[in-house]
Amino acid sequence: MSATVAVDGQTVAYRESAGSGRPVVFVHGNSSSSKTWLPLLGGDLGRKYRCVAVDLPGHGDSPPATDPDVYSMPGYGSLVAGLATALGLERAVYVGWSLGGHIAIEAAPGLPEPAGIAVFGTPPVSDPAGLATAFLPNPAVAVGFTPDVAAEQAREYAASFLAPGSALPLDAFEADILATDGAARGGLGASIAAGRFADEVAIVSALTVPVAVLHGAGEQLVSLDYLRQLDIPTLWRGEVQIVEGAGHAPHLEQTAAFATLLDAFIDDCG
Repeated sequence: MSATVAVDGQTVAYRESAGSGRPVVFVHGNSSSSKTWLPLLGGDLGRKYRCVAVDLPGHGDSPPATDPDVYSMPGYGSLVAGLATALGLERAVYVGWSLGGHIAIEAAPGLPEPAGIAVFGTPPVSDPAGLATAFLPNPAVAVGFTPDVAAEQAREYAASFLAPGSALPLDAFEADILATDGAARGGLGASIAAGRFADEVAIVSALTVPVAVLHGAGEQLVSLDYLRQLDIPTLWRGEVQIVEGAGHAPHLEQTAAFATLLDAFIDDCG
């Protein structure tokens, strides 16, 4: 079951785990929802920490955006910061998957005293030109910016989330993709094309809190070479952390290994 909170006039749904430890805020990816975090919220991690997983507007149980400008990097970033403030999530660790990682970075300057940021499937970029080297060439990416998505397209997009040959079912991914407000994909694509996002490389370079960059060894969408050449002074353990046997969605492909890695990071955030 999810609860709701009002953020700048927008109703936002979220799920909260049973734990009472340090707050951990989870931000899902493009055309996904808070359901993607259920294995973590319902496991040891969720029992240890106060895990809060947001449904971005137009995704999951959150209604469509009341203001179309919410469907943009600045809009999502402001919303996540507002949710953290509204729920009193000071000194939280933020965990962002794919688009969710970009949102966490975008939101970083406005977050209420973050303790750390972990991203995966998220290559920080400075400008639209950087997208070509940060991401691997994969035609399925275009689906994430297409308003009207057919079932076959949703399946192709979902398949790109996994390591090649993965046996993980695609049904949950597909359901989330097809349930997402098409205007969210279209608006996001238009805003990115217009360069309406922060210089993420500058943000991560200036952060004083620990930054974890996790990466599935079988990732089909993000370039590991690109990630490794970034200058992130507070990079956790000094290097990108590789999750074997996983692609773009290691939290679902290798949940136990991912949870262990994330737990260690949260612990190291002090």
